[in-house]
Amino acid sequence: MPPAIPILEARHFSKRFGGTTALDDVSLTIDSGTVHGLVGHNGSGKSTLIKILGGYHAPEPEAELIIDGKPVRLPLAPGLFRGLGMAFVHQDPGLIGSLSVVENLRIGAIAQERLRPIRWGEEARRCEALLTEFGMDVDPRATVETLRPWQRPMLAIVRAVDEIRQLQGETGIRRGLLVLDEPTANLADSNVHQLFDVVRRVRDAGFGVLFVSHDLDEILSVTDHVTVLRDGRVVGSGPTAGFVRNDLVRLIVGYDIPPATPRTVETRRTDHLVEVRDLSGSGARDVNLSIAPGEILGASGLIGSGFAEIGPMLIGALPVRSGQLRLGATTMELSVMTPAAAIAAGISYVPGERLREGCIGELTVADNVTLPVLHRFFRGWLRTRAIDDHARSELQRFGVRPPDPTLPLEALSGGNQQKVLLAKWLQLSPKLLVLQEPTQGVDVGAREQIFAIIRDFASRGGGVLCLSGDHEQLALLCDRVLIFRRGRIAADLAGPDVTKDRIAHECLGSDLSSAA
Repeated sequence: MPPAIPILEARHFSKRFGGTTALDDVSLTIDSGTVHGLVGHNGSGKSTLIKILGGYHAPEPEAELIIDGKPVRLPLAPGLFRGLGMAFVHQDPGLIGSLSVVENLRIGAIAQERLRPIRWGEEARRCEALLTEFGMDVDPRATVETLRPWQRPMLAIVRAVDEIRQLQGETGIRRGLLVLDEPTANLADSNVHQLFDVVRRVRDAGFGVLFVSHDLDEILSVTDHVTVLRDGRVVGSGPTAGFVRNDLVRLIVGYDIPPATPRTVETRRTDHLVEVRDLSGSGARDVNLSIAPGEILGASGLIGSGFAEIGPMLIGALPVRSGQLRLGATTMELSVMTPAAAIAAGISYVPGERLREGCIGELTVADNVTLPVLHRFFRGWLRTRAIDDHARSELQRFGVRPPDPTLPLEALSGGNQQKVLLAKWLQLSPKLLVLQEPTQGVDVGAREQIFAIIRDFASRGGGVLCLSGDHEQLALLCDRVLIFRRGRIAADLAGPDVTKDRIAHECLGSDLSSAA
């Protein structure tokens, strides 16, 4: 009996961005009726590989792609993956909350009906049967915003499967591939097994599934095969049953990490500028942390571990059930904190999504820099020349290139946008600077400049909380790093333990004191 034909074969995938190699001769084979896990460090090449399959990046010329035994010409045009029987479900499931379940499930087909009347009863019955097939007890007429959070990624998966089936019926394509990129990132642990049940049903229906995750427990639980990337290369691949957690940790990190060096009590700072007590809500539970004057404290963990929510919770941008923040001599209840109160208390927050959450790309650099201090330039009218002069001075102080306050912010590079955002908040002379992914999407030169700005702020007695999944960045920048797991602080690394590999190892949750 001849061997089964894989649903997907990616051969010799490489991708270079300038002088940086993001993927280096990566090959990947996925069989129908299997869940194939893809794991690796941040920056290991997982996202680049997925973006090539989705048509967002063109691979190097030697790359080959074979779908269901047939060669496919590369690069793929954006959206062409649909015609090849592939569907993608990302961390953001791409659903419209104000529309019903049936409208979200059938939005593509309904859009193609043009002016024909829509038979809503028939559509609802069809969707109900589809949801039942995948074990979802959901009313097709309910709006998506009323669903439980864990039901939404499941709904996106069911929609993707239905779209592939529709394509199969229209084109004769026999099989399909579902790509799930961190589908459990926003789910509580108690709901993950329900999503896994849907994934297994998709597999048992004959689909190939590429399951991308940072969480090794998930990989070991739900996948049949696993491939590990490190520094853009495949460093291990095989049946999941042949791996234990420590095997995967070793492949991801590159070597066995010795146990952490114990720290003596004397090396810890006891003078606290900032104390957070019993913080709970929005994915965090009973979090206690402190920051000394001049200290740069990092926080990291897997996606969904709760570390990324700490910053927005401290400034009142996410709900808090309970907790207190002491900043200097002032103690504040975090359950009633607001962004305005946080700014007034001396807290500045720099979000990771610069253009979506931190500034307004269409406005000028001057407008963005001076937003928090606009009242200083109002004398019955806005003194626009004074605004530009002040902004130009700040741009020069923070090394923004070009230092032109009249340019729209979106015209600057990512690194210069980030420096503008730092200038915007540091001009307030805060006591606490909270940073979310401060060097995300910036080049190496700008990264060093941003590090220098942060270190300079700390050297003048300010406290810094840096929330990041970039372990190398944390190791270079931070005095201590807290590791979050399941909403709680699971490790507190300091001194010689603040290394990229140690942080990664602790994030993976491996217990070095126990056998695998």
